[in-house]
Amino acid sequence: MLVVVAIAWGPMVARQAHDHHRLLALDVACGAVAFALVVRRRRWPLGVAVATGALSAVSGIAAGPAVLAAVSIATRRQLWPIVLVGLVNLAAGLTVVRVQPADETQPVWLNVVVTAIFTAGVLGWGMYLGSRRELIWTLRNRAERAEAEQALRVTQARSNERARIAREMHDVLAHRISQISLHAGALAFREDLAAHEMRASAAVIQEKAHEALTDLRGVLGVLRDAETGEVLDAPQPTYADLPQLVAEARGSGLEVHFSDQVEDHGQHMPEVVGRTVYRIVQEGITNVRKHAPGAHLTIRLSGSPDDGIGVVVRNPRGFGSATPGAGLGLVGLTERAELRGGRLEHRHEGSTFVLQGWIPWAT
Repeated sequence: MLVVVAIAWGPMVARQAHDHHRLLALDVACGAVAFALVVRRRRWPLGVAVATGALSAVSGIAAGPAVLAAVSIATRRQLWPIVLVGLVNLAAGLTVVRVQPADETQPVWLNVVVTAIFTAGVLGWGMYLGSRRELIWTLRNRAERAEAEQALRVTQARSNERARIAREMHDVLAHRISQISLHAGALAFREDLAAHEMRASAAVIQEKAHEALTDLRGVLGVLRDAETGEVLDAPQPTYADLPQLVAEARGSGLEVHFSDQVEDHGQHMPEVVGRTVYRIVQEGITNVRKHAPGAHLTIRLSGSPDDGIGVVVRNPRGFGSATPGAGLGLVGLTERAELRGGRLEHRHEGSTFVLQGWIPWAT
């Protein structure tokens, strides 16, 4: 403002001090009012801009506040206020040279051109500042939103990872512990076992406990090293491990009829699909051990790459529960199947419990 005042008032102040004392007083008074008004330009931007522009028509000192108020209104980038303030300042610039003593040798057209260029430059500068502020605000807002979304994605990823680990731990440990419970229950109820038979049963329990620990380490393999990001252990079981799972179930005393009618047409089943099928069969075996020990279990797999994989597990309903359960296994498996785009349901057909699922072939 002081620089603009020096440019606008400088050519007038000498003549005012020598020959036009009243104009000097008017100039100073109007300039003081303009300096007082410009402080309120953010509260009343248009009013202050018009008022200071009008005061600059009779005061060179008011030109500084008028320029600042015009720049301030231009930063809002609204057309009609900018046009109004521009016309007021243009008229004031042409009027002040006639009201106040100045160099009268300059032609009128030159004053018009210079005043118009100066006014347009002031308003253009204000619009540039406004667009720059808006751009900076937009970039800052985007950056803050991106950081918030990133934090949300990290939190969600952690929750999903924890849920995945929890499902894996339930599927694996429930299966092994049900085996341990079955053999331990046999030791508790059999009183006619010889010493070597008891030692053999205890050895089986120990073996299953070691297998449970091995499976637990495998489940924890889904965790990754914090520095390298590498998987810490071997991958989880897939479709190719189903025969071994059935063999282990038969070895523990279950009567299992396993029918694999999947036609792969030379295509390798995706690992995520095979892992889901494996977990469904594993949960069926675990449920038999828990709720119907000794029952006949039927497992049938069917499907193809075009039709998807169908899984049906059937077993007679038991009369008790060898091992208590929380009922979360089927819930977790249902979520797992739905995440793969499939479905899983269980029902009772008379005295038979049926676990039936379908998983699409595609990943």
